[in-house]
Amino acid sequence: MTQDRANPGPLVRAHQSGGRGTVRVPYPVGIRTVRVVSRTEVTPRMLRLTLSGPEIAHLHSHACDDHVGVVFPLGDGTRNDPTYNPERLMLDWHQPMPPMRKYTIRRHDPAIGELDLDIVLHPGGLASDWAVGVQPGEDVVLAGPPGSLAFPNTYGHYVFALDTTALPAFARWLDEADWLEERGVTVQVVVDHDHDEETAYPLAVRAGVSIEWLCRAGGSQLADTVAELDLGGRDASDVFLFAAGEAGDIKPLRRWSKERGIDSLVTGYWKRGAVELDHEDEGAPDHDQDHEHDHDHDHEHDTDHDDHDHRHDE
Repeated sequence: MTQDRANPGPLVRAHQSGGRGTVRVPYPVGIRTVRVVSRTEVTPRMLRLTLSGPEIAHLHSHACDDHVGVVFPLGDGTRNDPTYNPERLMLDWHQPMPPMRKYTIRRHDPAIGELDLDIVLHPGGLASDWAVGVQPGEDVVLAGPPGSLAFPNTYGHYVFALDTTALPAFARWLDEADWLEERGVTVQVVVDHDHDEETAYPLAVRAGVSIEWLCRAGGSQLADTVAELDLGGRDASDVFLFAAGEAGDIKPLRRWSKERGIDSLVTGYWKRGAVELDHEDEGAPDHDQDHEHDHDHDHEHDTDHDDHDHRHDE
C-alpha cells in the first residue's frame, strides 16, 4: 500500500484509460504551506483563491474529485498543524485537533506551482468568513489530497448530478475532457442551485454537453429529474453517473444507478445541519487512512461517501 501511495499517478491514469467503475487510489498525504496570490469572484456567491508555492509541484492531484483540507488555527489563534510521517506517507494529527475544511481542487498546475480553490460563500461559516478576508500574500496550510476516486474516460455517455458545491469538480473534468468531441461522447448535467447568480459559474463549452439548472427553492428535485432523464436507449454498461452535492439530495441516485446497472460515483459533499468534524481523509491517527477499506469493495461500481466527505459546507 505504501508503494502504491508513493506513485499514484500511473494507477489513476491506467484506470481512467481502461478501467470500469470507480476505484480508490491513495496518495502520499502531505502538509504544505502555500501563499494566496490572487482572489477572483467567480460568481457573487463563489470566490476563487489561487494558491502558489514550490511545494505544489510535488502535490498529487490526478482526478477531478480530488480535494485538500484547509487547516485553520485553534480557537486561541495558535497552530497545531499535523506533521508528515515519512514511513506511512501520511499525516500525524495531534490533540487538540485543529479545525479543517475540505475543498475540491479546481485547477492544479504543478509546472508553475499553482492551484485554485473555489469557495462557496456562506456568511458565518468558518472557511467562508476566512476566504472573504484573506488577502494575497497571506499563507495557507493545506493537508492532502488523501487520494483519488478515479473513474474511466471510456463510457459513451455521462450523467452529472450536482449542486453548486460540486461545480468545481465538474468544471475540472470538463476542462480536461478534450477527448469528448473526438469520440462522440454525450454528457447530461443537472445542477441544483439556490440563487440565480450561481448559474453564471463559468464552464467550458463542448459539443455533446447539455446542462439543466434546477432552483432548489421548496426542496430539491435533483434525484427525480435525473431519474427521468432520457438516456437515448443506451446500454447501461455504457453510462456513468457522477453525483455530488448535499448528501440527502443525491442519496436516492445510488439506488437508481444500482438498480439499472449503471456504474457510479455518489459523493455527499455536505449535509444539512452538519459541521465537518473529522480529519479522516487526511490521516488522523484514530482512523485507518487506507480508505478503500471504509466501504464494501463493490465501490468499484458504486461509491457513496454521504457520511464523511463534508466538502464546501462552510
